[in-house]
Amino acid sequence: MAFEKTWRWFGPDDAVKLADLQQMGIEGVVTALHHIPNGEVWTAEEIMKVKSLIEEHGMRWSVVESLPVSEGIKTRSANYDRLIANYRESLRNLGQCGIDTVTYNFMPVLDWVRTDLHFKLPSGGEVMLFDFPTFVAFDAFILGRPGAEKDYPPAILEKARKKYNSMSHTEAETLARNIIVVSQGFIDGAVGNSSDDYKKAFLEYINSYRDIDRQKFRSHLAGFLEEVVPVAEENGVNLCIHPDDPPFPVLGLPRIVSTAEDIEWIINQHDSLSNGFVFCTGSLSVANNDRLEKIIETCGHRIHFLHLRNNVLLPENCFHEYGHIFGCVDMYGVMKLLLQEQHRRIRTGRRDTRMPLRADHGIKMLDDYGREANPGYPLIGRMKGLAELTGLETGIERALIEETDVPVPVK
Repeated sequence: MAFEKTWRWFGPDDAVKLADLQQMGIEGVVTALHHIPNGEVWTAEEIMKVKSLIEEHGMRWSVVESLPVSEGIKTRSANYDRLIANYRESLRNLGQCGIDTVTYNFMPVLDWVRTDLHFKLPSGGEVMLFDFPTFVAFDAFILGRPGAEKDYPPAILEKARKKYNSMSHTEAETLARNIIVVSQGFIDGAVGNSSDDYKKAFLEYINSYRDIDRQKFRSHLAGFLEEVVPVAEENGVNLCIHPDDPPFPVLGLPRIVSTAEDIEWIINQHDSLSNGFVFCTGSLSVANNDRLEKIIETCGHRIHFLHLRNNVLLPENCFHEYGHIFGCVDMYGVMKLLLQEQHRRIRTGRRDTRMPLRADHGIKMLDDYGREANPGYPLIGRMKGLAELTGLETGIERALIEETDVPVPVK
């Protein structure tokens, strides 16, 4: 059957237009209602505007990425009841409009983190880098988070201090703005461009977690699932949580979607296929103590969305992105197991056999240098990644069909 080929599209202002995606053979669009503030209801009217626009170009709205979980839900703030009611209403509206896959994350304050948005590869292409000592320099010395210096090993802290001392004021400000604003704004982050003092606002969000440890944060996620999974199930929606990126604590905040054990705990909180996760090789592969193949083998029945890309792992929890096929991820082994999971779903009559896939991030290359794009989302680099993944998938799919006694239809 093969996976549904999807593409993340950031709305009408995206430099990549729906007509471009149609020419590329994209089957499903991955997008969100970015113009609606976090915590407000996604109305059926607004959902249908975007859905109809996509369908006019011969594609479907395959996945919502993301329906943001407000900080007030994560921290159980005073406005929790209103926020959770709005979230449930948005889910109902999405289901009734025919959208059946919704991604969300439960990362506190900061979504994905990189310290260099323009890391040069020997080829001349650009990817994104996470350098741990540089991040510590941001946290302890630029942001000045109270107590930050106690959270890191002395050797890393000393490297961070040296990095900070070598930075100009402009370099320090650029690093802070990239982490807090630039990398978060286009995915509906907590602190937007409109904040007069973005570092102060960021610290206030961090401080709201001062009494929330890992166990309490887990209880907040469990409560959220109890509220929203039944609504998703009633309306034919598969919810899928995105893993932490990177999959270890940052800023002294709890991270609870980082390991195979975390994912098993989450799917065990509610016995419903609507309670699933995004299988993101880019995020999960950084925690190299967990085998990606094991996650598929034990939790594959709850995978609702595929983010496939690769990394190069470096010492001291550092890494940089690196295309899709080559790197620390055995993409052949991962793809084979995912296709076997799809075949199993087909044989057992499950409705969610499409298993939407998108080439996650990409190497900036060629004409990408003359084109506006959000960090990590170049056109040519993602096209190259999708072509590579499709070729790998096609070969494995053919081999699996020839091995089995039960034919599986191919597109």
